[in-house]
Amino acid sequence: MANRLGSATSPYLLQHKDNPVDWWPWGEAAFDEARRRDVPVLISVGYSACHWCHVMAHESFEDEGIAAQLNGAFVAIKVDREERPDVDAVYMTATQAMTGQGGWPMTVFATPDGEPFYCGTYFGKDDFARLLTSVTTAWRDQRADIVAQGAAVVQAVGGAQLVGGPTAPISAELLASAAAGLAGEQDEQAGGFGGAPKFPPHMNLLFLLRHYERTGSAEALEIVRHACEQMGRGGIYDQLAGGFARYSVDARWVVPHFEKMLYDNALLLRAYTQLWRLTGDVFARRIADETAAFLLRDLGTPEGGLASALDADTSGVEGLTYAWTPAQLIETLGDDDGKWAADLFRVTAAGTFEHGTSVLVLARDIDEADPALVERWRDVRQRLLGARAERPQPGRDDKVVASWNGLAITALAEHGILTGSVSSRAAAITLAEVLADRHLVGGRLRRVSRDGVVGEPAGVLEDYGCVAEAFLAVYQVTAEPRWLDLARELLDVALAHFPTGKGGFYDTADDAEKLLTRPADPTDNATPSGASAVCAALVGYAALSGETAYREAADAALATLGPLVSGHPRFAGYAATVAEAALAGPFEIAVATTDPADPLVAAAFRHAPGGSVIVVGEPDRAGVPLLADRPLRDGAATAYVCRGFVCDRPVTTPADLVERLRDHAG
Repeated sequence: MANRLGSATSPYLLQHKDNPVDWWPWGEAAFDEARRRDVPVLISVGYSACHWCHVMAHESFEDEGIAAQLNGAFVAIKVDREERPDVDAVYMTATQAMTGQGGWPMTVFATPDGEPFYCGTYFGKDDFARLLTSVTTAWRDQRADIVAQGAAVVQAVGGAQLVGGPTAPISAELLASAAAGLAGEQDEQAGGFGGAPKFPPHMNLLFLLRHYERTGSAEALEIVRHACEQMGRGGIYDQLAGGFARYSVDARWVVPHFEKMLYDNALLLRAYTQLWRLTGDVFARRIADETAAFLLRDLGTPEGGLASALDADTSGVEGLTYAWTPAQLIETLGDDDGKWAADLFRVTAAGTFEHGTSVLVLARDIDEADPALVERWRDVRQRLLGARAERPQPGRDDKVVASWNGLAITALAEHGILTGSVSSRAAAITLAEVLADRHLVGGRLRRVSRDGVVGEPAGVLEDYGCVAEAFLAVYQVTAEPRWLDLARELLDVALAHFPTGKGGFYDTADDAEKLLTRPADPTDNATPSGASAVCAALVGYAALSGETAYREAADAALATLGPLVSGHPRFAGYAATVAEAALAGPFEIAVATTDPADPLVAAAFRHAPGGSVIVVGEPDRAGVPLLADRPLRDGAATAYVCRGFVCDRPVTTPADLVERLRDHAG
């Protein structure tokens, strides 16, 4: 027997290709082998940027003794949760049902038919060795009990799927309840929601920004402003290179878990961009600009996509690249600038992290009105970044995930069109072309590619939703009918192959690989749920095309998410964000013009409420429904503001357009 991961496309699986464990990739062949040998299966699930996955690998999977136990009594299967979110979802539900909690690495012992009978997460080496012995003994001496337990877990997992439950149509009252629920959970001192570990609540922030626009709620806006300021000042934000870490291990955003994920940064880019659009906040604009630059500089791949993540560890050590001592600052910057930087970034002798080192946080504002101070700030950051580049760097998971690139496309398109960033706008278009040309195979999405080669795993619902929404964002940037047509193709697949028959959606297609259960998780967690993402695209497509069947599908699906929005808003942020757009209309704005640089265009994008759809182009442009029968008035650029394809009197000046949009707000 031998380790079979050497030909994998997943960087996570490749990290384990030299283990002495005889790993199998997920697939029927592994289960056939377990049946042939009459042994249980170990299913180990993780991802490449996961710190504790690396720890368990070093302690156990690189150990010859542990490997001998595994190889002799089990078939060991390694799964990349990012490549196979469907497999992860099924066994995470089982793990949570059995233990009351979940996380990665996820460690599952199952029958040769894949039925889990014992689940956990990280195990230290000695505990894992004892567990292997116990499971081996139980499989030999208590087989019937184990098989019965596995069957019971499968039944419980199937019952945990929220398919066909209660519904609640979206209403102003329901969204007000969700906003109030979030306000009640706010950390008024440090910003965000809940305690440690604290995750950036990007989707909740997007919801609250749209809620503020529709209702004028000053409380909603202040929750967003406070959270964005505290996160942007904290160690969770890379004060030198831009970009956010996955989460903070403390409640005050000081010490991050250092992995940087594409999806977090894409969603946070949207939140900071929209906060700047609504308030003109200079700090929010800087964070948005730097986050966009981080995405393109540090996650761009040679083939044109965006990589999934930067690792939490460097050479097996957390924070090695990022943490500083006062002496290191002085060595790099000299005495005066070193002490100034230590004070500015709160780098102390005691340290805020480990072994007397500190994570950089921004202790106070940089006065933008003082040119000398701004120049010193920029110079110090640049020199520190140069010195940091000489250190060992974290690994990078360079697989391209369709849904996460979709989130980035939407964020970059918004950033580009609102701020005038040529690089963000161009990147959004290029990324969309990569997904359309590489990940769309025979009319169906593939979830991952790497080194320009598309992988086998089929796209799940979140891929269809996030990529369709991205194509609609690029359509609004370019007014090229191709993107509207491609979005419709993806939505037609979602409506044909993923529905539950009761208004909602499964996460896997009806013709996908059959697992123990068919996952259907409606909650928005690290990324939008597939259901929320598809709803966003359905609402946008219906508004852009005028095809009401897609809006009817969106309303039915949103109703299945309604109880989650009102009862558990922290886990329904994107659903609530979409619901705000649906309740507001959304606005449909067509700007007929022969000059895309006309001030009326900028006014439309800057002042249209979040969730609006906007198309700019010549009147009656072929393939662009919103521009049909939209003539110029007196030869001037003309804006048409509509909802439900019922339009107001057209306007030709930015002031009149802003007034028209303001009149309809609320």
